[in-house]
Amino acid sequence: QQQEQEQQHWEEIMATTTTATTTLGMKLDAMLQDVESIPSAYLYAIIVASSVLVSLFLMNQSPLPSRSSISSGTNADSPPSNFFQSTNTSNTTRSNNNSEQPQPKWHILKLLNYFAVVLFAMGAQRYVFQEQISLVSFLFGWGLFMCYFFGFFGISFVAADIEQAEQRSMETQQQQQPRAVVAATKKAVKSEDDSQSSTVCGQIPTTSSSSTTTPATANSTSTPPLPKVKSPSNIKELSNEQVAYMVQTQQIKDHQLEKLLDPHRAVVVRRMALEPNFPQSNALEKLPVEPSLDYNRVFGANCEVVVGYIPLPVGMVGPLTLNGEQVYVPMATTEGCLVASTNRGAKAISKGSGAVSTILRDGITRAPCVRMESAKEAAELKLWCEVPSNFSLLKQAFESTTSFGKLIKCDPTVAGKNVYLRLTCFSGDAMGMNMVSKGSLAVIELLQEAFPSLTLVALSGNMCTDKKAAAINWIEGRGKSVVVEATIPQAIVRSTLKTTVDAIVDTNINKNLIGSAMAGTIGGFNAHASNIVTAVFLATGQDPAQNVESSNCITLMEKTNDGDLWISCTMPSIEVGTVGGGTGLPAQRACLQAIGCQGGGKTPGEHAQKLAHVVAAATMAGELSLLAALAANTLVQAHMTHNRKKTT
Repeated sequence: QQQEQEQQHWEEIMATTTTATTTLGMKLDAMLQDVESIPSAYLYAIIVASSVLVSLFLMNQSPLPSRSSISSGTNADSPPSNFFQSTNTSNTTRSNNNSEQPQPKWHILKLLNYFAVVLFAMGAQRYVFQEQISLVSFLFGWGLFMCYFFGFFGISFVAADIEQAEQRSMETQQQQQPRAVVAATKKAVKSEDDSQSSTVCGQIPTTSSSSTTTPATANSTSTPPLPKVKSPSNIKELSNEQVAYMVQTQQIKDHQLEKLLDPHRAVVVRRMALEPNFPQSNALEKLPVEPSLDYNRVFGANCEVVVGYIPLPVGMVGPLTLNGEQVYVPMATTEGCLVASTNRGAKAISKGSGAVSTILRDGITRAPCVRMESAKEAAELKLWCEVPSNFSLLKQAFESTTSFGKLIKCDPTVAGKNVYLRLTCFSGDAMGMNMVSKGSLAVIELLQEAFPSLTLVALSGNMCTDKKAAAINWIEGRGKSVVVEATIPQAIVRSTLKTTVDAIVDTNINKNLIGSAMAGTIGGFNAHASNIVTAVFLATGQDPAQNVESSNCITLMEKTNDGDLWISCTMPSIEVGTVGGGTGLPAQRACLQAIGCQGGGKTPGEHAQKLAHVVAAATMAGELSLLAALAANTLVQAHMTHNRKKTT
C-alpha cells in the first residue's frame, strides 16, 4: 500500500510536469497559428507600423524643429546682435547645434543594417523558392529591413528639409534687413585700429593679416578671428559681413565673388564692401537688388502707358582717382567685359598721375527757327540781336522765366528768310532742356514786339543740336565741354595694360585719328566713348538719346620724354544733370549718391559739373583699356574668355 501511494505521488508529479510543458508548447503553437491565420495584408500593415515605431525609437525620439519654428526663430525686424555671427548657418555651426540635441542611436542602426540585410536575403530566398519557412519569419526579416530604411534614410530626409527651411529663412532675413547689415558693416570697419591712417573717400588702408582677421563687432564685443580661407568652399561658410570685410581689406578681389560664392550672394556682399567708400551713407539703399519700381514716381514724369520696366545690371568702376579724390562710377550695361575693361583703365590711371579734368564751357542750347518776310529783314534781325544793349533785353526776358537759368549768348544764323537763334543757357545742376525751351519762348515774344513780321516756325530749328550728330556741337560745344588727361608710367603700361607705350600710341594714331578721318566722322576720333557715356547715362538717369552728342570725343596719346604714356580725352558736348528727369527715380538717384553728386550742389552747377568730370574720366579709362587690348591683340581672347556663357 505504501508503494502504491509513492507510485501515485510520482505519477501526479509527472502529470503536472507534462501538463505544464504541453501547455506552453500548445500556447506557442496556438499563437503562431493565430498569427498565420491573419490575412497577409493586415499582417503586413502591422509589421510596417511596428517598424516605423521602432524607427522612431532608433531616432531617439528627438523633437526636430518644424519649418514654422525655424522661419520664426529669427526676428526679421531687428538686426543681429553680433553682425559677425553668420546669417548663413554653416556646416560647422549646424553640426555643433545638432550635437547639443538628442542624437539617433547610430550604433544600433549600424548593427541592424548588417543583420537585417542578411536575414532578409536568406528569408527572401527561402520564401521565393517555397522552402520550409513561415510567413512570420519572412515578415520579421522584412520588418527589420524596414526599420533600417525608415530610421537611416528618414533622418537624411528630415535633415535635408531642415536645411532648406534654414536657407529660406536666411534669404528672407537678408532681404528684409539690408540697412541693418550695412550699418553693422560700417561700424565694424570704422572700429579698426585707430593707429592706422585713413585715405581719401574712406578707402580701407592696407593692414597686416593679424589685424584684418580680428575685426570689432557692432556691439563692441570680442569676436573670434576670421577662419583661414583655404578654398572657395571655405569662403562660402563665412557670413556676408565677413566676406565683405575680406574684400575691403583686399584679402579677396571683388570681381571673384561670383566664383567664390554665387551670383545673387555676390551682389549683396559687394554692396556691403563698397558702401563705406561712397561719399553719402546708404548711397545704394534705393538701388534695388530684387525687381521693384515705384510706378507712382514714373507716372507723369518719366513714361506713359507703362506696362513694366527693363532691369539692367549695374557694375561699379573704381576707385578712380579724379582731381585728387577717389570716385566710383556706376555703369548700367548688358555688354560683357565693358565694366571690367573700364576698371582696368581706371586702375592704370590711379596708379599713375590720376585723372585731371577741367570744364571749358557750360551751357545748354536751343535754336528756335523764325521766318521773316524777306532775307533783308532776316539779316536785320541778326544784326539787331548782336548789339550788346539788345542782347541785354533778350537776357532779361529769358531769365524772367527761371530761377537758375542764365542766358550766356545768342548766335543768329541766316538762311534766306529764316533765322536760327542759337541761345546758350547756363542751367545750374539741371540738364536744362525744359529750362532753355521755356526761356526761348520768352525771347521770341520780345522779338515779335520789335519785328511784327516775325513768325515762329519751330521752337527747335535743329541748330541746337539735340540728339543728332552735328559739327556745331563738335566746334561750339553743348552742355559741358570737358578736357581730361593723365600720365601712365611705362611700367604700369606693361604690367596692367599688357602692352608698350610705343604700341598703344601707334594704335591710337592709326585707328582713332587716321581711320576716323578716312571715315569722315564728326566727333568720332575715339575708340568707344559712346560705350562708357551710355552706360553712365543709364545708371544715373540721364537722357540716353543724348549719348549721340555727349559721346563726341577725340582721344590723344603721346610718349613723354621719360618714356611714359600721356593720354587725354576732349569732349565738347557732355549733356548731364543731377536734378530733374530720370535723376529723381530711386535707383538712378542711388547711383548719383554713389558718385557724390545727387541733387543740387552748394553752388549752382557744382554737382552737374562733377558728373561731367566723372563721365569724361571714365571715358578716358575705357579708351585706355580698349586701345591697350587692340595694341596687344587680346581683344577677341578677352571677350571669348569673359563674355561667353554656355546656354542653359
